Amino acid sequence: MDKPLIAIVGPTAVGKSALALKLAQEFRGEIVSADSRQLYRGMDIGTAKPTREERARVPHHGLDVVNPGDAFSLADYQARAYAAIDAIHARGNIPFLVGGSGLYVRAVLDGLTIPRVAPDAARRAELEAEDAAMLYARLQERDARAAEKIDARNKRRVIRALEVIETTGAAMSEQQKQLPPDYRILRIGLTLPRAELYVRINARVDAMLAAGLVDEVRALIAQGFDLATPAMSGLGYRQIALFVKGQIDLEEAVRLLKRDTRRFVHHQYSWFRLADARIVWFDVSTNPHAEICGCVEDFLQTP
Repeated sequence: MDKPLIAIVGPTAVGKSALALKLAQEFRGEIVSADSRQLYRGMDIGTAKPTREERARVPHHGLDVVNPGDAFSLADYQARAYAAIDAIHARGNIPFLVGGSGLYVRAVLDGLTIPRVAPDAARRAELEAEDAAMLYARLQERDARAAEKIDARNKRRVIRALEVIETTGAAMSEQQKQLPPDYRILRIGLTLPRAELYVRINARVDAMLAAGLVDEVRALIAQGFDLATPAMSGLGYRQIALFVKGQIDLEEAVRLLKRDTRRFVHHQYSWFRLADARIVWFDVSTNPHAEICGCVEDFLQTP
């Protein structure tokens, strides 16, 4: 347990990446992404992927791993993240696990044992054609415990759970055990009063549009990646794709993107609970950088 791992978690737009960059520079660190969309090549603006200049300042891992149409499972992510963390330790540096994808964070920090069931494209297509509410009801019948942990609106995750159950014949919840990794972990959580966070979300969306989000989505669609591509279901891409395809106007796409991002924040807070005693929470509105640095320093000095 002498191998430290520092996780920085919290909702979208709260400032996780900026904090991680500063801490990594101060504490000889390297950053491992825990973002389920930053791993896709060509999806840069909509995922708020670190810039080339930021990556030059601090090594980043888990970015630009696969193309948007490629299969990439939670088990694949977990294996890559553990390999990156172990390599960082071998170099004598400190790994920072950073991101807002709750399941990805849990896969690493809690050591989820993930069923290795290969995706079945044909079966997924069949399930995708069914009503989302009906699929969720089916999951509740077959594995109520798994259903409790999945947002009923997240059709992709509901389908994956059903796929695992159908392939293995066993409940997914029975197959997902926890084998915590051999790391000494500090969990830092960032939060912000909800009204201030929403202002940041709106500003981030506006900045993404100014940076060329619409052109990025157009380029992805031109390459053959459309709304049926799982990677394109992420925030920003789904809404802007509707505009690019002429189904809604840009004003409506932006409104939906800001609304859906606010809703996603609620989902993230359900993953990263303020009552979780394992997480040391900091309110970003109080500018707690010095306090956070002290927390990290104490952690690293404690055997």
